[in-house]
This record gives sequence, structure tokens and C-alpha cells, in this order.
Amino acid sequence: MKPTTRLTLISRRYCHLCQDMEAALAGLAEELDFAVEVLDVDADAALEKRYDELVPVLLHDGRELCHYFLEVSKVRDYLSEIG
Repeated sequence: MKPTTRLTLISRRYCHLCQDMEAALAGLAEELDFAVEVLDVDADAALEKRYDELVPVLLHDGRELCHYFLEVSKVRDYLSEIG
């Protein structure tokens, strides 16, 4: 059994774009069988320094997949590539 792929969403609580991306990811995660870990950019100084103005940011193993808006086709293609 292969381990579930885990994507990381860098987010913040008062960000409507972050909330939108998290909601969109929920359905996609169920469909494509991946997990999403949500990290609060404001709770970590290093994350805030790197991603402050870019949130929401979707990552896999440190690789940025998209920011501001969920690019569904890009995420699908990436997940297909890594199999």
C-alpha cells in the first residue's frame, strides 16, 4: 500500500483566499486521495518571512504548486507525474 501524498497549505486565518483554497482542496483531496496539512503562516516566523504576501501557498515537499488561487489542472498534472 503506497503512502498518501501530503500537500501543505500555507494559510492564515483572516484570509478569504486561504479559506477558498482550503475548501477547494477538500473536494480535490478526496477525489485524488491526498492529504492536506494546513500551516498558519503567522505562527511561524520563518514561514511568515518567506510566504507572507503570497498566501495561500500550496506546496509538496517544499515545491510550490500554486499560490493565491488553486490551479486544479496544475495540481492534477503534478500528482499524476509523481504517481
